[in-house]
Amino acid sequence: MACPLKNPLFFLLFMFLPFPTTAQTYRNISLGSSLTALKDNKSSWLSPSGEFAFGFREIAKDEFLLAIWFDKIPNQTIVWSANGDNLVPKGSKVEFTIDGEFMLNGKRIRNTESVGTGVAYASMLDTGNFVLANRNSSIVWESFSYPTDTILPSQTLNQNGILYARYTATNYSSGRFLFSLKPDGNLVLATTRFPQNTPNQEYWSVKNPNIGFRFIFNESGFMYVTSKNGSLLSNISSNMVSMQDFYQRATLEYHGVFRHYVYPKSTSSSARRWPKVWSTSSSSVVPPNICTLIMESTGGGACGLNSFCTIEEQGPTCQCPNGYSFIDPEDERRGCKQNFAQQSCGETSKDETDLFEFQELNNADCWGGDYAFFEGVPEDWCRQNCLDDCFCAVAVYHSDGQCYKKRLPFLNGVIDPNNTGKTLIKVGKQNSTVKWGGGSNTENKDEKTLIIFGSVILSGSGILNFLLPLITYLVVSRANSRKAKVCQPYPVISGMNLKHFTYEELNNATNQFEEELGRGASAIVFKGVLASDNGKSVAVKSLDTRVRENELEFKAEVSAIGRTNHRNLVQLLGFCYEEERRILVYEFMSNGSLAGVLFGESMPNWYQMRQIALEIARGLLYLHEESSSQIIHCDIKPQNILLDDSLTARISDFGLAKLLRIDQTLTTTEIRGTKGYVAPEWFKRLPITTKVDIYSYGILLLEIIFSRKHFEAAAEDESPMILADWAYDCYKQNKLHQLFKNNDEAMHDMKMVEKYVMIAIWCIQEDPSLRPNMKKVTLMLEGTVEVSAPPDPSSFISSIL
Repeated sequence: MACPLKNPLFFLLFMFLPFPTTAQTYRNISLGSSLTALKDNKSSWLSPSGEFAFGFREIAKDEFLLAIWFDKIPNQTIVWSANGDNLVPKGSKVEFTIDGEFMLNGKRIRNTESVGTGVAYASMLDTGNFVLANRNSSIVWESFSYPTDTILPSQTLNQNGILYARYTATNYSSGRFLFSLKPDGNLVLATTRFPQNTPNQEYWSVKNPNIGFRFIFNESGFMYVTSKNGSLLSNISSNMVSMQDFYQRATLEYHGVFRHYVYPKSTSSSARRWPKVWSTSSSSVVPPNICTLIMESTGGGACGLNSFCTIEEQGPTCQCPNGYSFIDPEDERRGCKQNFAQQSCGETSKDETDLFEFQELNNADCWGGDYAFFEGVPEDWCRQNCLDDCFCAVAVYHSDGQCYKKRLPFLNGVIDPNNTGKTLIKVGKQNSTVKWGGGSNTENKDEKTLIIFGSVILSGSGILNFLLPLITYLVVSRANSRKAKVCQPYPVISGMNLKHFTYEELNNATNQFEEELGRGASAIVFKGVLASDNGKSVAVKSLDTRVRENELEFKAEVSAIGRTNHRNLVQLLGFCYEEERRILVYEFMSNGSLAGVLFGESMPNWYQMRQIALEIARGLLYLHEESSSQIIHCDIKPQNILLDDSLTARISDFGLAKLLRIDQTLTTTEIRGTKGYVAPEWFKRLPITTKVDIYSYGILLLEIIFSRKHFEAAAEDESPMILADWAYDCYKQNKLHQLFKNNDEAMHDMKMVEKYVMIAIWCIQEDPSLRPNMKKVTLMLEGTVEVSAPPDPSSFISSIL
């Protein structure tokens, strides 16, 4: 939270005192002016005082950024850029055309497209604001309205205003963090769903619900939030220094910390005390400790996967544990990779225990991602249990006897003096004989080594020429042996009737992956035609190999549905497991997803919608109780229900599924699923059972009944609509008809509607023990079992949206 106002009267008095500021002097840039990006070219458009410049800066060899910077300090700190996501080459031109258009290499600069005719001149102001103005000197466009990662004195952010952190210290493309004044009036710092710019998890906020209107950085060095009428709501930071003596800026750093900086610009007595560098005070940094605040269920925290975050004077620092190294040393927040082979889970697993040891990190923790939890156990027991478990890569032990076991990649690593836990990281011993499995790179390297070695010997002595056939035979035999091992079918498919496709086959079937059917966060689905199967249409799901979790998703999806056979499940036909490629091949569903039907223009009739709801229930019943291995889907939602030619519902996308042994009923793990459909127990670290699918099905059933999304954003001056809350209220008030948009058939079948709503409410009870199992849900839908009046499902739903 922001620091409290210890003396608000003094603050208000100081805020509105007259400050000695220089009146804005314009140095007009006339129509037809231009700048060219050239190496060591010093040309730029300066502000009247020369303190700010607009022009090209060379960021990498022959790659230029169009930017605004402080021009009178040695490092010429950049405060705004126009093309951070797309640097331009040497020779590029920015031009203020005779028609008043602002162009970069012949294209309008981003966010200037809406500028109309009548622009007369441009100007770089002494505030750091670059403006376009008309003949009346009215500003029609300004860089202050489109900030990048920095805000300057006299600049404001209105609702929906956003700063995006750069990707790294030297990469100006949009990064992993944002600073925003949201439409609801709250000022927040949040992670992004990188590489998308959409917000993910908020890790710092100043709450001004429904009244926060503007964020202001005034010329006296105060940053605060005001209401629409100008009333002060929250003070964020203050550096009471003179604008005449100091430069100021506030920047969202690439590591997610928002800092208020000052830099001395004169030799006055107040400025001489300051070093000639950008400085901050502890009160000018938010949040003070980002490491402990970012705890993402599907991400790596402040430093990425398999990494630990620590706070130092200069900010958060990322470090890899022993046995690990940065994936990209230029981008430490991508996380760390293993430099040793994991313990195998075959018959030799127990024999490998002696090949591993623990790196011990005190005051360390890595939240989330637990797959097992024990209480009241000694540390030695926790250590040995993890050491004997081939799945266990990390154990976290607390002095109260709590032991958490985690797989890779581990999440949200933090080292902090306030942490009482101890993290034990399983690593290979230095004298271990454990080696990496034969991959294509290793294979090529070893093959080259043998060939070069043989060539040197042979060229050195003609006497040895008779060995050529023998050495050639050994080299080729070894290479072929390795290739055979690499190309073995993926072990997870043993006993499954699945075809192993080559990448070339699928490339041809999809016409080089031309027709896209849909995409998610980590996979794209393409349409294909199998020439070898009489032109059969298929859906080809290609997993993004850059996402490490996709190896686990591939295994989960193949394992979950490779042996299943049910009319309400999408059939997996085969797969491609070739080098880094992970591709799944399914039967093609011609009517797309249920989401397209529910929320599209045309909709099936009421009877068909009821039938779809029943078919989904039957598919889940098979997964939970009738398949050879009990399967928890973990991501039931309209997008994962596909419809065939006859509108039969088929459950798809088992990438997050959990398989349970027949004698196993519970499993605890990291949060899986989609926001709005996720059951409460995920957030409460409770055991996970098939009841999480029941909860998701209840939300989905309400969407099917009313053809409404589970959450609909509010129109202006209205509250957002949370379907589950609204449905329960209307059910209690006997006003369910109010939820329909246009469905006369359902309106004439209100008795059935009420029954389905009651079933849905039972499914979304916060207490999983109150939810019916899928067998009972199916019987209630079929009319075999009566449906009793459900209790209030509680406020959990609205609390997580």
